[in-house]
Amino acid sequence: MAKEDVANRENPIIETVKTIVYALLLAGLFRTLFFQPFWIPSGSMKSTLLIGDFLFVNKMIYGYSYASCPSIPFTNITPNKICGFLSGDNERIWAGEPKRGDVVVFRHPVHGTDYIKRLIGTPGDTVQMQDGRLILNGKVVDFKEDGKFTEIMERQGSMGRQPRCANAPVGFGGVCEKDRGIETLPSGKSYTVLNISNQGSDNTGVYTVPEGHYFFIGDNRDNSTDSRFRQNYTNPSASGVGFVKFEDIIGRADRIIFSSAGKSMLFFWTWRSDRFFQEVI
Repeated sequence: MAKEDVANRENPIIETVKTIVYALLLAGLFRTLFFQPFWIPSGSMKSTLLIGDFLFVNKMIYGYSYASCPSIPFTNITPNKICGFLSGDNERIWAGEPKRGDVVVFRHPVHGTDYIKRLIGTPGDTVQMQDGRLILNGKVVDFKEDGKFTEIMERQGSMGRQPRCANAPVGFGGVCEKDRGIETLPSGKSYTVLNISNQGSDNTGVYTVPEGHYFFIGDNRDNSTDSRFRQNYTNPSASGVGFVKFEDIIGRADRIIFSSAGKSMLFFWTWRSDRFFQEVI
């Protein structure tokens, strides 16, 4: 082999490193501009979304803000540090208007964790809960009972969470029940909601959604920390969601790609194939 050919060949290790860097850059660009992967860690959106569902968040639908930038795992690099220049004015680039009934991923206004809830109130709306029924702009939203939602009392997902049951106490391996209903917004959008018990969040005052903000509630109504609970800057770990700024929205959940009921996605016997590629309603 000619000496000049040997000299021009790059070290295989350097070539591998360059390939990995390019792949990471492309993946980061794809995640920032188009779709962000999201695992469902809690039961706040049952039965629409179950613990262990995996989906991609559509970022293009609402345009872009600082929240569109991903955080980098195992570092203290947050979206604000990457795209902080887009933060502060509560605006978005190529903005699209979120609609009532959309299932939306957003950054928690206080501690920055990604949350997923259903959008109930848009700017100017009034929202209230009375006896577990949703009241939107002074009118009770159409609701009809739809039997029971059942699941096995067991630890769920990688965090080993246990479900709450309307028929508690339920021992491990027993059938956990929740009351199920179908709620229909004035637009005609229908979705399933669950009820476990009568509690404080079933009866609230009237919330008036400010301009540039949105109001979110989980479908599993009694197991969701959402806009019914105030933000708490002095104790971020106990902070409610409160009103969410337009710039804190990441995107819309459109379709479940994969689902696993087990502690690890490698446990193929726990895969829920009936949920693969299911539309998020």
